[in-house]
Amino acid sequence: MTVPGPFFIGGTGRSGTTHLRDVLGQHPAVYGVPDETHFLIDPGGLEDLARALTVAYTPSHGDDALRRFDRLMRVTLAGQSGTGSRRRNLPSLLGASRYWAALDRLREQLAWYTFGYTFDEGAADDGRMVLLSPDEMTTYRRVVPRYFDDRPTLIAILRGFVEELFGGAAAAQGKPTWAEKTPFNVLSAPFLWELFPEATVVHIIRHPVSVVASLLHQTWAPSELWQVVAWLSPVYQRWFRIRDALDLQHTRLVEVRLEDLAEDWPRQRRLLFEALGLDDVETSVGFERPAVHHRDTQLSTEQRALVVGELGWAIERLGYDPEPAT
Repeated sequence: MTVPGPFFIGGTGRSGTTHLRDVLGQHPAVYGVPDETHFLIDPGGLEDLARALTVAYTPSHGDDALRRFDRLMRVTLAGQSGTGSRRRNLPSLLGASRYWAALDRLREQLAWYTFGYTFDEGAADDGRMVLLSPDEMTTYRRVVPRYFDDRPTLIAILRGFVEELFGGAAAAQGKPTWAEKTPFNVLSAPFLWELFPEATVVHIIRHPVSVVASLLHQTWAPSELWQVVAWLSPVYQRWFRIRDALDLQHTRLVEVRLEDLAEDWPRQRRLLFEALGLDDVETSVGFERPAVHHRDTQLSTEQRALVVGELGWAIERLGYDPEPAT
């Protein structure tokens, strides 16, 4: 029997992506990866790595890309970072032994060899003396990456790594497929489909006025209204450019509106699962109208007018009226 999935959930942020991941994770066939993993599409992640080892290859670019990815996986996403990412610990979420073993295997597949060299004090090319201070690094170990002239070969390796992490965690829970949620998945949908051509990208949409109102209350987002609008505008622009280029008859893209899900959740749940190729099942997590619309009146009349004036084109393309329904 063919199992649908995997599923990549995305949106603008503050559009219901987390709640949708929780809903899918309650389906008996779907393992919901319990946090945003980021390593597929973020700076230094697999998307950057694939480019550095193919069309952008130089030994230096490849060395840098492998080091960035290694730091991302071994420090930033492993709870070792000094930033807010300390709260994210993928080894504990996905299984530490599986995580570290998969990461070591991937490095063996991507790194050709390493060599070390020493920075010596002495005369520079222009005749000046170069003196190293005691705290300066005097040795460096360079990684020589493999070059993949045949990009599908590299993509197959990267796919195997992702499947080992997410598919292994799903199998441990007795589930045949998985769903991963990172909001900007939608802006990297072509790369995600390259990794998993059979995947479904689930784009959850919310009225832009409500998205702006919610972003204003997030510590990680801009704090000024005009800054939030400027943050969102290129996100919508890029998504429409990507969507307009898709062959929608042969692309597994499912777009749902948050407000529609909350209007009649049992019916919308059936339609959602049907669109994803899943049997309908009841879930303890659902979408409720008060939770979806509680941001609708938080902006003043002047603030709403500014948002509609700047993002009216996106509001129209997403099929909304200028003012959110209350």
